[in-house]
Amino acid sequence: MSSAPADLVITGCTVLTHDDQEHIGFLEDASIVVRDGVIEAVEVRADADADADADAVERIDGRGQVAMPGLINCHTHAPMVALRGLAEDLPTEAWFNDVVWPVESNLTDRDVELGARLACAELIRGGVTCFADHYFHMDTVAAVVAECGLRAHLGEAYFSSQGPEGRERSLEFALRQRGGADGRITTALAPHAPYTVTDADLAATAELARAHGLPVHLHAAENRDQTDTSLARHGATPIEILDRAGLLDTDLLIAHGTGILDRDLPLLERTGGRTAVATAPRGYLKFGWPTTTPVRALRAAGVPVGLATDGAASNNSLDVWESMALTALVQKSTEGDPRWLTARQALHHATLQSARAVGLGASVGSLAPGRRADIVLVDLTGPHTQPVHDLAATLVHSARSADVRTTIVDGRVLMRDRELLTLDVPAVVRELGERLPGLVDRGHGRRIQQYDT
Repeated sequence: MSSAPADLVITGCTVLTHDDQEHIGFLEDASIVVRDGVIEAVEVRADADADADADAVERIDGRGQVAMPGLINCHTHAPMVALRGLAEDLPTEAWFNDVVWPVESNLTDRDVELGARLACAELIRGGVTCFADHYFHMDTVAAVVAECGLRAHLGEAYFSSQGPEGRERSLEFALRQRGGADGRITTALAPHAPYTVTDADLAATAELARAHGLPVHLHAAENRDQTDTSLARHGATPIEILDRAGLLDTDLLIAHGTGILDRDLPLLERTGGRTAVATAPRGYLKFGWPTTTPVRALRAAGVPVGLATDGAASNNSLDVWESMALTALVQKSTEGDPRWLTARQALHHATLQSARAVGLGASVGSLAPGRRADIVLVDLTGPHTQPVHDLAATLVHSARSADVRTTIVDGRVLMRDRELLTLDVPAVVRELGERLPGLVDRGHGRRIQQYDT
């Protein structure tokens, strides 16, 4: 270990760990040493006394807190926080056609910037250190990420109705921003979905992904109606259409997948790339969809399933903590088995599985030497988290996002003792409020797209 002062030392905390079989465990009264944005050591108190007394540029007393890998929001549309609560109690088709896609035709760079700033503040306060975003004006989102210190996996969304220029913009963005924000930004090609992107465009996207070493992030088999419509129109499920286009041979992140059928599982099991699915259960409950992401079957097929919120226009929040609890509860209900998902399994999906879903499984998702220092400290001293009989269950089913006290990305403290250090929320809220009347106007009769599945 270097004799120079560490950048950051966290002492006295309980550390969530993964063993070599990826089982969740906890290391009590431990310290974490961070240097150059990387975890240098995670040690129990008996071994950590020297580190606790060592020089450090910054120190955090972690007593009464659990240190966890930062949560990852594996699929969202961050700027859509500006539309939170605007399209309530609507079926999917009306939600898109009558509200969201008309409003999105008004979007400007400034609207997206303000939405992204507000979203990043919410993510940081909720213990999220990385988010996978699929939206428009994404250079603006990348600039906010660079400034506020988060990690992000970004893709410029496109529809075939935009012509070849949409696909080209998605590629140009991915190449331009790849590795940005001192390496905290990774990028993807981002076709919207098989029902808004033609087979030819999907195949062209797969070719571009292979040629440029880029992953792909899209919506597919979002619900059972989409799958049934795809079978009626094309004789193939959305997953089979992705396979036909060659996308299952790329590194692919599929949003939602509640319409994935048993016949799709062999295709997903033998993909040529890294295929993952992001699940956002709160939105499925709000829309009244009859099925949810088949987490158990996907996991049996070797497909990582990461946790997500989708955009706040459908979910109303970017709270991945809530997604973790809901995923466990919805899976128990769907499977009719209280033993699935367990709290430890839910924590695994929230950490390593989510890191793998966004292609970062080698660098984040666990707290161990050599990993990037994306860390959150969770305060368990509140009455709603006491007493602690099962720490995993307390974290999943009792703790809340508001219990996150400190959020750290790449060794940089973005929030300490609930104080945001990199974003000015009141200024964002004031300006966004001034712009809302123009943003939400639907009197023009335009839509960016038509939902017809």
